[in-house]
Amino acid sequence: MTVSWTAHRFSGGVLALDTANTVVLRGDAERSFDRFADPLEIARFAVAATTFRVDELEGRALAAPAPHAIADKVLAIREATDRLFRRGVATGALAASDMAELLKACADGLAGSGETFGPDAPFGRSERPIAFEAALAVSALSLMAADSLGRMRICPNCRWLFIDRSRNGSRLWCDMAVCGNRQKAKRHYNRRKEEVLDA
Repeated sequence: MTVSWTAHRFSGGVLALDTANTVVLRGDAERSFDRFADPLEIARFAVAATTFRVDELEGRALAAPAPHAIADKVLAIREATDRLFRRGVATGALAASDMAELLKACADGLAGSGETFGPDAPFGRSERPIAFEAALAVSALSLMAADSLGRMRICPNCRWLFIDRSRNGSRLWCDMAVCGNRQKAKRHYNRRKEEVLDA
């Protein structure tokens, strides 16, 4: 199945969370599905992420020319990111065992990249594209900064992870136009149904 990689698919706020959110309806065994089940979608996602994550990547393009060859690394980083931060949001702390898993997956993603990174250029300064798995590792590692966990949320509608960048830290939905409106419509429907039953 070809995925339409629209702006909504990048509601996580950073590349690593957008990637974690490529598993839809996590925790719902009957309805959950993986948008990366076809590794070719990794390459298509990387192209879209180059546009939708241009600020985070500081203009660097993402490269995934051989998605089948990097799929295991990408999926390992994705799953370790989701596990660490989903549990972190629930408990308010990051588990050492989950951190170790993420660090190992990120090390594999960075191995052999030849990139150099610095505090003022987290994705490097090269003009050439950065390997998707290396950029994904850098994005995931950046989430371990102290302020990230405090601003991370789980959308109550779709269960996606996202960074709340609202001024007062009160954002509920990963995307108000999609999940927020769905929840509002659902509440409205339930109220109308109760009114009909009470009549």
